Amino acid sequence: MSDSASLITSSVFPGGARLLADIGGTNARFALETAPGQVGHIHVLACADHATLADAMRAYLALPDLAAASKGIRHGAIAIANPVTGDLVRMTNHHWEFSIEALRRDVNFEVLAVVNDFTALARSLPHIPAAQKRQVGGGTAVEGTPLGLIGAGTGLGVSGLIPSASGWTALLSEGGHVSFAPMNETEVAILQFAWKEFEHVSAERLLSGVGIELIYRALADYRKLDAEVLGAPEIARRALDGSCPLCDDTIEAFCTMLGTIAGNLGVTLGAQGGIYIGGGIVPRLGERFDRSGFRTRFEAKGRFRNYLAAIPTFVITAEYPAFLGVSAILAERLAAA
Repeated sequence: MSDSASLITSSVFPGGARLLADIGGTNARFALETAPGQVGHIHVLACADHATLADAMRAYLALPDLAAASKGIRHGAIAIANPVTGDLVRMTNHHWEFSIEALRRDVNFEVLAVVNDFTALARSLPHIPAAQKRQVGGGTAVEGTPLGLIGAGTGLGVSGLIPSASGWTALLSEGGHVSFAPMNETEVAILQFAWKEFEHVSAERLLSGVGIELIYRALADYRKLDAEVLGAPEIARRALDGSCPLCDDTIEAFCTMLGTIAGNLGVTLGAQGGIYIGGGIVPRLGERFDRSGFRTRFEAKGRFRNYLAAIPTFVITAEYPAFLGVSAILAERLAAA
């Protein structure tokens, strides 16, 4: 898939065009930035089609419409759905693993920045236009205060953005792996069902694509119903078209449980600037998410109900927001070089 409407053929960066990438467990998204804020040549490649990340990068750069724009690229930045704590990266939700330095040499770059995908997405938050985010519920953002970020897709990403005199600092968080905390009898039953498969049930086990499937099976077991073998996209489709009450209840449980984790993040960070919701799942739910119990659960913190009611929550509707973040990170890296 490509973004043919925004192709850019000339480069005004002194060091040439810059490669930007957002690597998830399923898809690898690539783009070229040829001038500040000018991002085009967007293509999405399936991770499963390439043996290594280097192979995927070379496949992207070899695409016919990139022949002129990608010539002589020396700088790149990659956001990846994985902890990045040193030179060696092993993906949690895909088989790719690599040395950052070896990858840099392999693709013949001078500078290659590799960061956690939600660190990059967090860095994008101040740059997301109002038209590319949708507020759910009440609250008003307080300028100059922390922002929180959470997003469900192949996994559950969590981060935050902390302001300082010199700018913003993105948190290197793995908050998706906190222990799941049930809030009612049904969620206790879901947790007990999940315990049959997993010794430790993290938030990510339930608030992700495979998590939706797990919730569906758990609810069927709890209600003594026959469950079909359904993937998350089909569960969501049937919920949205109203053809399956159990699927709709599954999506409702997913949304309310996400509200619990988002509320936890709000009070942990003091995120009075707002909580942003990214990832691949929630934006696709559209108004079903808006009318779910997410916001009610988000505020359900007893004595801190009023505190959370003042914090706005936003669904990120921008198609490729992580590119904004990796662009900012790469620009800082090059400025410091």
